[in-house]
Amino acid sequence: MDSSKIEKADLDPDTRKKSARAAINAISGAIPFIGGLLSAGASYWSEQDQEHVTNILKQWVQMLENELREKGKTIAEIIARIDMHDEKVRQRVESDEYQALLKKAFRKWSSIDTEYKRQRIRNILANAAAGNTTSDDVVRLFIDWIATYSDFHFEVVGEIYRKQGITRRRIWNNLGKSPVREDFAEADLFKMLIRDLSLGSAIRHHRSTDHAGNFLRKQPSTRSPPGQGSKTSVSAFDDIEPYELTGIGSNSYITR
Repeated sequence: MDSSKIEKADLDPDTRKKSARAAINAISGAIPFIGGLLSAGASYWSEQDQEHVTNILKQWVQMLENELREKGKTIAEIIARIDMHDEKVRQRVESDEYQALLKKAFRKWSSIDTEYKRQRIRNILANAAAGNTTSDDVVRLFIDWIATYSDFHFEVVGEIYRKQGITRRRIWNNLGKSPVREDFAEADLFKMLIRDLSLGSAIRHHRSTDHAGNFLRKQPSTRSPPGQGSKTSVSAFDDIEPYELTGIGSNSYITR
């Protein structure tokens, strides 16, 4: 029987596993894996199957090429923005520490999926190369933030950066969002964003400090008499509690 007409359903489990292993081994290589993969499956796939696989692989290769172009653009922009005639800058760019930052950013590239995020990565890496930023530990945290948070997160951070002490309602309004009910998904999403940024130590409730920078205790609020307090929980768009960036958040280049 012609092997090209053997249907996948006719293969025994052991044969399927061998074929799958062959395909995986081929995929794990570089771009030339296309020929290896097709060779591995040629005995079991029909011509139509092979055509489908080829189309899928072409799409994957195109995706990899696009990613490589974006990475190349990032490296080119970084080099264009720093002074390579400066010996300290050149040593910094060639250092293992800076190379580790580049590798970390590129490992997370699939999560850096918008032009806004890619521009923030270029800003961070360029400033880290020129030594105009904070420690590498904080730079690594910035990279994690960019890979983890959405553009909406950074829009919120940007509003707080522009106006320290802003409330959630003001943030929402400044972003041009329409009013929504508290039980709508948009309200839950906004609360989640604020919570994410608070837990990630990017933002916090405004807290007064003394001359030495120590945080002062908040004065206890006056309680309403029994039966006269509010019967609703704090709004997702609260207009009382002010927010500010943390020391890490205000030191970042993700808002610029």
